[in-house]
Amino acid sequence: MTAPTHAHDPVNNLRGIAAMLGAMAAFVLNDALVKLAAGTMPMGEVIFLRGIFTVLLCLALLMATESPARLREAAQPRIVARGLMDVGSALTFLFALQNMPIADAYAILQFTPLGITAGAALFLGARVGWRRWLATTVGLVGVLVIIKPGAGTFNASSVLALVSIGFAVARDLITRGIGHNIPSMVIALASPVLLTSITALFSAVEPWRAPSALGLGYIVGAGVLLLIGQLALIKAMRTGEIAVVAPFRYSIIVWSILAGLAIWHELPDLRTCFGIAIVFAAGLYTFLREQKLSRAIAKAAPA
Repeated sequence: MTAPTHAHDPVNNLRGIAAMLGAMAAFVLNDALVKLAAGTMPMGEVIFLRGIFTVLLCLALLMATESPARLREAAQPRIVARGLMDVGSALTFLFALQNMPIADAYAILQFTPLGITAGAALFLGARVGWRRWLATTVGLVGVLVIIKPGAGTFNASSVLALVSIGFAVARDLITRGIGHNIPSMVIALASPVLLTSITALFSAVEPWRAPSALGLGYIVGAGVLLLIGQLALIKAMRTGEIAVVAPFRYSIIVWSILAGLAIWHELPDLRTCFGIAIVFAAGLYTFLREQKLSRAIAKAAPA
C-alpha cells in the first residue's frame, strides 16, 4: 500500500482536524440516539433500520449531486475493501464489548491513533516528527485517565478489540489511497450497504417490535449523523496529514462525556476533568502549532 508523500500543508491540516472533530461528534451523537432507540426495540432491529435509512439517504444525495453512472464506482475493489474493513472494525468491537468491561474495551480502542500514525509512516511514507508522536501519546494518557481501565486478565475479548484496531487502521489507510476523483458520497455508501446486509442476519433471529414515532425519529436522526460522521471522517483522512489529524480521534471521549451530561445528566468526576484537560492540551498544542506553521509559510510565500 503506497501513496505519494505530500509537503507539509498546515491549512489542509487544520481542515482535516476540523473534519475529524466533526466526525467524532457526529459518531457520538449517533451512538446516543441508537442507545435511546434501543430502549424501546431490539438492538439488531435498530441497527438494521438505521442502516436502511442511511443507505437510502446516501443514494438520494448521490443521485442529486452526481451522475447515476458514478454508482458503479462504489464497486471498485479499494472502496469495497474500505467498507469491509469498516464493518470488520464495528463487529469485532461489538463482540469484544460483550465479555469485557467497557472501560477496558475503550482503553484498547484508543491505541487506534497510534496505529494509524505508525501505519502512515510505514506504508505511506509519512514523515512523523517527535512532536507528533508526543502529542499522540499525551492524548492517549489523557484518555486512559478518563476511562480508568481495570487490571483485568488479557483474554480473547481483548484480542478481538485489538483486531478491531487493525481493521480501523486498514480502513483509514485505504481511505487515504482513494483518488480525489471519487466523490466522498460514493466511498461512504459501501459501509452502510455492507453493514446493513450483515446485521439483517442478526436482526432476523431477534423478536421484532413495532417502532414508535419517537423511536423512528431516533433512528432517522442516527442515520443522518452516521452519514455525516462517515463523510467527515473520509474528508479528514483525505485532507490533512494522517499524523496530525489522527490524534484528534481522542476527542470522541470528550464528546461522549458532553453527550452524557446533556442527555443523561451524568456529571464527570474530578479525575475525568483532569483527563479531559490533558486531551485538550495535547489537541490545543497540535492546533496552535499548525496555525504557527501556516503563518510562517504565508509570510515566506512570494507576494
